[in-house]
Formats: sequence, C-alpha cells, structure tokens
Amino acid sequence: MHNLTYPDYCRRIFGTTVRKIPVNGGFTCPNRDGTLGHNGCTFCNGEAFVPSYCRSASTITQQIDQGIPFHSRRNRNATHYLAYFQSYSSTYAPLHLLQQRYEEALSHPAISGLVISTRPDCIDDEKLDYLASLAQHHYIAIEYGIESCYDQTLRLVNRGHDFACTQHAIRNTAIRNIAVGGHLILGLPGETRQQILDEADILSSLPLSTLKLHQLQLLKGSELERQWRDDPASVPPPFTFEEYTLLIQDFLARLRPDIAIERLAAGVPPRYQADPSRCWRHPDGSWIRPADIAHLLSHNQ
Repeated sequence: MHNLTYPDYCRRIFGTTVRKIPVNGGFTCPNRDGTLGHNGCTFCNGEAFVPSYCRSASTITQQIDQGIPFHSRRNRNATHYLAYFQSYSSTYAPLHLLQQRYEEALSHPAISGLVISTRPDCIDDEKLDYLASLAQHHYIAIEYGIESCYDQTLRLVNRGHDFACTQHAIRNTAIRNIAVGGHLILGLPGETRQQILDEADILSSLPLSTLKLHQLQLLKGSELERQWRDDPASVPPPFTFEEYTLLIQDFLARLRPDIAIERLAAGVPPRYQADPSRCWRHPDGSWIRPADIAHLLSHNQ
C-alpha cells in the first residue's frame, strides 16, 4: 500500500503542517428539521463529535480563537489552520447566511481556508459557484457524507437520498476546481465484507481528493441504539480490532492511491458509547485508539 496521507496532501498544497479547527455554524439538517424527517440518520448523534468550545451561541471568530489553543496541544507544529464547518449540514442555509459564516472565518488572520462538511443533497449550483469564487483566493474543500455506495443501505439507515445524488454532487464540485472529500462508514447493517471492498473501486472512479473511513459506532441517543435495544440482532456485531485492520488493509489496496486518507477509524468519548463492549481494548484492558490502526498499517506497508 502506498496511499497518500492527509498530512502529505496538506504539505503538497501549503508546504507545511496544517490543522483543522472545528467550528459550529449553527446549521441543522433536512433529516432533522422536518424537511425529510425528524430523527436523522439512524447512526447519527452529532453531539458526539463536537468539541466543547463549539457552541452555536459563540461567534465563528470566538470559536476559532478558542479552538486554535485547544487543538494546538495535540499538534504543536501546525502553522496553518483551516476552519472546519463540521456540525450537521454546513451548506444547509440560504446563501446570504453561508456567506456571512464563511467570510467571517476567512477574515480571521490565522485561517488559510475552509473545509465544509455537508450532505450531497444540500448543495446546488448557486452555492457551488459562490464557493468556486472563494476558491480562487483560498483553499476550499467540501466534505460530503457518502456513508454508503448502496441505495439499499442508504434507505435502511434513513439517509434521505440515493447514491446517484452523491455522485452528482462530487462531480459537480470537482469540475469547479473545489477540493472534494468523502466520509464512508464501514460495517453498516446489511453490508458484507465484499460489498465494503467493492466500495473502494466505486469511490476510486470519482474525483475525490480526500477520504475519511471509520467503523460503525453505536452511539447513545441514535435511532440505531433504539433499534439495537429492541432487537440486538438487527445491528451487525462489531468488528474486532484484528478484523477491522485486515479490512482496512484490503480496502486501501483497492483504493486509488492519490486519494488522501484523512482517517482510518473513529472514536467518541465513552459517555456516548451505547455498548462499551464494542470499544477496542488491548489484552491489558487499555483502550485501543483509532490512531493505533494508522500506526499499525504504516509498519505493514
């Protein structure tokens, strides 16, 4: 395997180390505000991934000012920062409101660009044209929640759009010279190991710049947790650490090598885990961190 890492990708663009600073733009999601539904995707609890300083009551500038020292403790070498609009669907608002949020972030002297996390059904030509105009002077990336390449799975997890929508959004973004990222969950209900591996080929055919992977997590407060409590067999058993590591190795071997890998696994604080037995542990009882997978794979290349 010789997949491009995200730090290497950033060094190619910026010539130095880059750190994302998550911010909360106060957006919601069509799967929560009643447009498509109220309970969200079955796997989702957006609060589980939001840093404590990301409160929508704070301005974007205030969040950046708090976020830089918060995240610099883990990466002291970063010299460039990207404002990461992470919470919910960060293009799901009228264009004038998006302009206010994005341009406030870009006006911060420490910010070199934006990474915008959203759903593929929450983008349109007008918004993309605006982002393309920003991309002429700043680094702009849109990170789409792909989650699965299979319509049957997307229906099962109450996603609210099909994979054709995802493909269209990715291509429509890339043709405007905006960097495109994707987010994929491995181990969703009903998917086999072979189907997961086949997704590497499907995604390799799309103009993606970056990709995040992570294992299915069972989060408190999610619809998936309620399904699991009612019928444990309805939710697939978790990958063991060894199973997941082998799956990732095989997946990356099939993925286009110039797609930069941002993440191989994910974790949330224990208070958000509905089933602690699904968290990976070493034989001595200590937690296995998602970063341990990247470390293991780097030594197996």
